[in-house]
This record gives sequence, C-alpha cells and structure tokens, in this order.
Amino acid sequence: MNERPMPTGRLMMRLAFRQPWLYLANAITWPIIWSLAFVPALAVRAFFDTISGKEGATFSVGTLVVIVLAYGAGHLVIMWLAMWNDIHFMFRVGARLRRNMLERIFEMPGAQALDQSPGEAISRFREDVDDVEETVAWTIDVLGISLFAGGALALLASINARVTLLVFAPTVIVIWLAALARERVRKYREAAREATGRITDALGETFGSVQSIKVSGAEGSMVRHFRVLNNARRTAMVRDTVLTAVLESLFWNTVNIGTALILIAGAQSMAAGSFTVGDFAMFVYLLGTFSEGVFVLGLFVGRYQQATVAFRRMLVLLGGAAPERLADPVDLELRGELRVPESSAADVEPLQELRLEGLTYLHPGTDAGIREIDLVVPRSSFTVITGRIGSGKTTLLRAVLGLLPAQAGTIRWNGKVVEHPAEFFVPPRSAYTPQVPRLFSLSLRDNLLLGRGDTDSRLHEAIRAAVLDPDVESMPAGLGTMVGPSGVRLSGGQVQRSAAARMFVRQPELLVFDDLSSALDVETEILLWERLFAERSRVTSLVVSHRRPALQRADQIVLLEDGQVSATGTLDELLDGSPEFHRLWDVEANGR
Repeated sequence: MNERPMPTGRLMMRLAFRQPWLYLANAITWPIIWSLAFVPALAVRAFFDTISGKEGATFSVGTLVVIVLAYGAGHLVIMWLAMWNDIHFMFRVGARLRRNMLERIFEMPGAQALDQSPGEAISRFREDVDDVEETVAWTIDVLGISLFAGGALALLASINARVTLLVFAPTVIVIWLAALARERVRKYREAAREATGRITDALGETFGSVQSIKVSGAEGSMVRHFRVLNNARRTAMVRDTVLTAVLESLFWNTVNIGTALILIAGAQSMAAGSFTVGDFAMFVYLLGTFSEGVFVLGLFVGRYQQATVAFRRMLVLLGGAAPERLADPVDLELRGELRVPESSAADVEPLQELRLEGLTYLHPGTDAGIREIDLVVPRSSFTVITGRIGSGKTTLLRAVLGLLPAQAGTIRWNGKVVEHPAEFFVPPRSAYTPQVPRLFSLSLRDNLLLGRGDTDSRLHEAIRAAVLDPDVESMPAGLGTMVGPSGVRLSGGQVQRSAAARMFVRQPELLVFDDLSSALDVETEILLWERLFAERSRVTSLVVSHRRPALQRADQIVLLEDGQVSATGTLDELLDGSPEFHRLWDVEANGR
C-alpha cells in the first residue's frame, strides 16, 4: 500500500492564516527588508562611479554617505519590527500545534491515547513543532527573496545581460542540488529524531527505576545500553549535520564563484567602457545578497522536507484524526487569567442507576477481554467485581469508563445511553483510581487538588475519608510535603490512599476503584470502607477487589470467569451457589 502524501503545504498555510494579521505584517515587513538591499547597491554604484570620474554621476560623496546612514537606521527599525512580529507569530503557530495535539490525546480512550514512549512523544511536542513553526515563518522569506531576485535580475540584466546570465547560473545549480538532496535530508532528519527520542525515553525510564537498577546490580548493563543508544544517535546526527553543512557550503560559495565570474566576464566590457567600476561594485553587492537569498531558499527546501517529517510524526499522536486537526482554530488564551473549566455537581444529573448491556471488548489479536457483560449498579450500592487474575476485571472497568473503546454493547446512565464514555465519566460524575495510581513530583496538596480551588475543610474531609490523616500529621511539611517522582517518597499504601483522597475531594456520583486496598493492611482497609459507608446515602461504588473486607460489605458481587459474568449475588448467595467463588474465598482466607 502506498503511503498517503502528506499535505504539508496546505497544513502550513492553514497554520499561517490562523494568525492573519501577524502573517500579513510578516508579508509586508520581510519583503521590504529584502528589497531594501537595492538602496545600498545603487548607492555603492553611484559612489564608485563618482570617485572614478564617470560622466553623469549626480551624487556627491557626502550625499551618498547620508543615504547609506539613513538606510542603516531605517533597516534597523524595520528589522526590529519584523523580528518582534515574527517571534509572536511563530509562538502562536507552535502553541496551536501543541494545544491541538494535547487536546486530541485527551479525547482518545486512555489505553490508546499515547502508544508512543514518553521520550518519543516529548520529541514530537518539542523538536517537530519547532521545525514546523520555523518553516511556516520562512514562507514569507521565500516571498521576499522572489521579489528581490526578480528585481535584481531585471536591474542587472538591463546593465549587462551576458554577465548577469553567467553570474547567476551557479545559483540555479545550487537550487537543483538542494532539490536532489531533499529526500536524503528527510531520511536523515527522521532517523535523528527517532534516535533522540529513544535516548530521552531511556533516560526517563532509568531515572524512574533507580532503585530497581541498584538492587539488581544492573548499573554496568545500563551504561552499555546507553552507549549503544548514543552511538546510534551520534551516527544519525552526524549524517544529518554533515549533509546540512555540505549544502550550506554550496550555498555560500556561490558568492565566491559569482565574484570570479564577474571579474572574468566583466573585464572585457570594462575595457570597452560599457561596464563601469560602479557596475562591478553593484554586481558584487547584489550577488552577495542574492546568494544569501539562495542560501535561505535552499534551507527552506530542506526545512520543507523536515516539516513533512514533523507533520507525519505528529499525526501519529492524533490516533487516526485528519491532518487538518493539527491546524484547528482554537483560543490560545494568551491574555488575561487562565481559565480552567470545571463542572459543578449542579451540572450533573444524580446517578440513580448505571446499566451495562452486552458490553464487549477484546484486546487486539487475542480472545482476552470481556464479552456480553450485563450489569446493573443501583444508586448508593457497593458493587464488587471479583475473579481470578486475567478474568477481565480491570478491562471491564476501563471499558465502562471509556479508557478502552467498547466494541459492542451499551452503557446507560439513568436510562440514557452514554455515547462517549471517555468524556462522560469524569468528575463530578465519576472518579477513578487504577491499580497503580499516578502521583506527580509535586506537593501532596497539589497532587490531591490538581489545580482545583477547594476549601481546606473539604480537602481535610477527603483526607480523613481516605484514612490518610495520620500520615499527613506525621509528615514533616504536612500537605506541603513533596512526594517525589511518581510518589517515590510515599509507601504503596500512602500512594493508594492519596489517590482515594483525590477522588473523594471531587465528590463524584460514582466512585470506581481498581483493587484500591491491595497495599493496605486489614485494619486500614476496614476503616477506609467504614468511612466510605458513612457517606453511603450519596455515594455509589464500583470496586474491583478480592479482599474479604470489601466482599463482606458488598451489596452485590459480580464474579467474572474468562471475561464473562458467571455469577452475581450477595456474599452468602455466592458462597452457597458458586464453587469458583468459594475457591477464591478460601484462597483469600489462606493467604494464597
């Protein structure tokens, strides 16, 4: 199957015209900057014609000096305005790309939102976006270069067409070479990006696994692994850098070649009097600016290929969305206070019943998952899902919440079909704690609130409900204690209870726990469920657990076997009627 061509030009223009006034200002200032080169060129011509005594010279040396000084001042002012505008324009292009990628990642089911390694994803948000924003900004330089080149060729050809043709022939060759090299530029840049992403990913994994590395004595093997990755990255980066340097050398050396051709081709005309010293000086001056333009144009050809690579890499993060999604219009909110939208309990219809009908999800390429799950979770109930390892417990929760895309079945909230579970099951409608909760390298308070502005009383109520209050009191800085990367400074039980407190502070209608108490001692677990049940009149819980304290409090227990519901009922009903559940109960009692 042929790879679909990347609409690089169309995407760049969409991004450019999302900021029409800034782009228009660029389209005015940068062509002016390129065109201003005619002022010193004509002044240089007049100056040398004057001092060489050519007849018809109309400017004195003093006048020419004033013209050049005025040009310098005007050039400085326009350059400052152009750079100021260009920086703001490029920033908005990059911010739009990053914002749209991040929004799309949050829209997708959690298990599919980011199938790239963190290091690779960071590379796409950073280097790839930088490549695109610079290339979009350089489209205006191409316009300015084109206007300048057309004017310069017309002016010089009017003086001596033969010399003009010979002088600018090398630039055509350089452009042709740049076009030939574009595919190789693309391949080398893509390889360099991927190698950098692997290094970044390996660093992140290493920093997050320092204890495991030290305990297993794997420091030496990790160093060797980094050496292999660094050697691969060095090879890719050297290829990319050398090719870029060769192209740059070709671009800049056109000035020297062109100057030599002017001397050779213009010598006879100068001897005949049809090519003055001033003409020679102007040719050399404009050739330098023209060659700089060719250099920029050549770089743009390479950058365009790099932008194609960057767009293709960024599209992987969009999970199949159309390329145009990258340039979607969006309010970047660059002025005023940052608004963080939050839903309030008043905006949510209270849960009366959660109903699953035929819910199915099979993991790609396997028969593992869940099949035709029917389940009713009434308001204020405590429903426990249990079963052997691999029976589909976690998959069921994630399919309900939209973290996995259900392949069949219906989810109903108070009888109404939930069309987009990933967007629906969020606070204050529901809150979720996975098997391995994620904490950030922030203070405990910031980890619990995550930007919310809740009162201290509400926060302390949530901490108490999660049985985290004794731990907070013993911490040196209380809620201000820094928990370290991924909560490394806390115990496993403290991490789980912190995640529970983060749920409780949001006061959701539905609490979803995936084996919350696995790292808790029995007494702490019993106390946690007791405090949760104290709020039972307004809290509905859907819990994965195999632990006795949870099973003993359950209104209904759902037993899964091979991804299907094999039994549903109370604890006594399942102990009497389900041999599989009886076996699980005995295993838990014996600690096996």
